[in-house]
Amino acid sequence: MPQTPPFSGGSQSFGSGVGVYNKNLYQNQSVPSKDEGYAGLYYHDNHLVSGSLEALIHHLVPTADYYPDRTYIFTFLLSSRLFIRPHELMARVCQLSTENQRLGDPQRLGDPQRLGDPQRLGDPQADMTRSRKIAPKILQLLTEWTETFPYDFRDERMMRSLKELTQRLGSGDEVYRKAVGQLSQGLMRRLTVLGQYEEALVKISAAAAERLASLKAKPHHQGAASSSAGHRDLLSICNDPFTVAQQLTHIELERLSYIGPEEFVQAFVQKDPLDNDKSCFSDHKKASNLDAYVDWFNRLSFMVATEICVPVKKKHRARVMEFYIDVARECFNIGNFNSLMAIISGMNMSPVSRLKKTWAKVKTAKFDILEHQMDPSSNFYNYRTSLRGATQRSLTANSSREKIVIPFFSLLIKDLYFLNEGCTSRLQSGLVNFEKFWELAKQVSEFMTWKKVECPFEKDRRILQHLLTAPVFSEDGKALCLASYESEGPENNMEKDRWKSLRSSLLSGV
Repeated sequence: MPQTPPFSGGSQSFGSGVGVYNKNLYQNQSVPSKDEGYAGLYYHDNHLVSGSLEALIHHLVPTADYYPDRTYIFTFLLSSRLFIRPHELMARVCQLSTENQRLGDPQRLGDPQRLGDPQRLGDPQADMTRSRKIAPKILQLLTEWTETFPYDFRDERMMRSLKELTQRLGSGDEVYRKAVGQLSQGLMRRLTVLGQYEEALVKISAAAAERLASLKAKPHHQGAASSSAGHRDLLSICNDPFTVAQQLTHIELERLSYIGPEEFVQAFVQKDPLDNDKSCFSDHKKASNLDAYVDWFNRLSFMVATEICVPVKKKHRARVMEFYIDVARECFNIGNFNSLMAIISGMNMSPVSRLKKTWAKVKTAKFDILEHQMDPSSNFYNYRTSLRGATQRSLTANSSREKIVIPFFSLLIKDLYFLNEGCTSRLQSGLVNFEKFWELAKQVSEFMTWKKVECPFEKDRRILQHLLTAPVFSEDGKALCLASYESEGPENNMEKDRWKSLRSSLLSGV
């Protein structure tokens, strides 16, 4: 049988740059497999490259003498949601699994039409033997689905189908009943942990909003002096850049760990405007954990900018700047590229970059090196080189510390977005372009490896609480810009007009 390739092989890496595609992703240069009768599946150089959706679904479902390759399972479950909703796929898997147990393996013969043919019914003893061969394989498929894509099962329709199928599998044998129980318990445990995480995010967000409201409620007639008096920055809590970088890494790895691989694909799914079933794609949280992670990046960027702009004294602002530069450098050394980029982004915001008198007091050589590493030119060539180095270090690491790879997340999403948009999901023949999905799965699989790393650093609750809940000026940029002007006055008429407008709107409560 033609084999599904491991992710290390397959199509070319996408990491060399957005817009560099494997030309085969666009073309159906495939030929039908001749050594198996897989109707609707097409191979090129022993590599599955396209197929009809129905054939790909059949290829997913185990039979008495067949179990799909794990890379295929991951790739299809990840990408199929571009064509079929997970609960619809689950219903189809349940149907085929039941028919395979009852009727043997007709789809291995490439004839789905004969699945319902009563002439294929065998004797009860043969059916029982076949069922016992297939049952553990179906359970294994369901286990892989629930472990890798547990968020799919927050849908009641998914749980209903899963329950029906597992009850049927567990009805005839004590061993299967035990396995079904373990599967269900593991899934419920993962969903419970997810629910607790989401509740914690809501509480953290509420605490941050409350602290910001408290800061803004202070009298404004003293301008930045008032804000500074009520604002405690990170430097006053911890002056060790390495310790702060460790705590940032704690937050990054925790939030990464809750992002489901399917969220990368579901972020691209567009609801059909002709679809009146409002409970289908519009009801589930398509990419809520992915969105929460992006929100974290934005929060960190604005926190850096806020803590630089608020202090009244130029010397203090310069110290905060140098401190965050050192934190960013430690993040780079750890392999935490997301926090690194968030800090650089915060320091490059206009309210910070305009503080020329403050920048004059800062030794910027280290910052210049970091900016060079994250330079966006040539499609972030320098960063991608550093990322490859960190990835290689991770592969040969002997300690958790060396395994840490936290990518610049916005760029990862951008890469996947361009892969999805730049390569057709269906070929002109109407077949699913599976080569595209091998590449998509390859990149998401690498992310899955990164997110499983356990953070080796000790937690510091005080630092974590500050990072997650400290007041941050971010909603519309007005408060941040005003703090910047209060710290270093306007330099030209345009800035003076802007300053007056900001003070006026702030005093009037606009």
